[in-house]
Amino acid sequence: QVQLVESGGDLVQPGGSLTLSCAASGFRLHFYAVGWFRQAPGKEREGVSCINSSDGSTYYADSVKGRFTASRDDAKNTFYLQMNSLKPEDTAVYYCAIRMYGPQSLCGQKEDFGSWGQGTQVTVSS
Repeated sequence: QVQLVESGGDLVQPGGSLTLSCAASGFRLHFYAVGWFRQAPGKEREGVSCINSSDGSTYYADSVKGRFTASRDDAKNTFYLQMNSLKPEDTAVYYCAIRMYGPQSLCGQKEDFGSWGQGTQVTVSS
């Protein structure tokens, strides 16, 4: 069974840091582009980051550039999102996914991704 499980979400004060993890099982992560997404109440799910599997090229949403760092460890079948300088606007449920449709090794759009995790809540508040 293809499965992704997010972890690491928490309540954190503004300016704080969190690291989210996405553990994959049932398949080899190596060949897939991997992405992080988030959804705040009343808003659509948006892309946060993506890493190609072929060359490791990494992409970020403008809202998180310079603050978030995505990485992957294919030997552990896990990928991560390091979040620094967190703002209240970062509050959302964060999801991980892999590209299931189209060229699977390359980053695409939200609709190309599947095998969504269950989500992990990140709350940035004083």
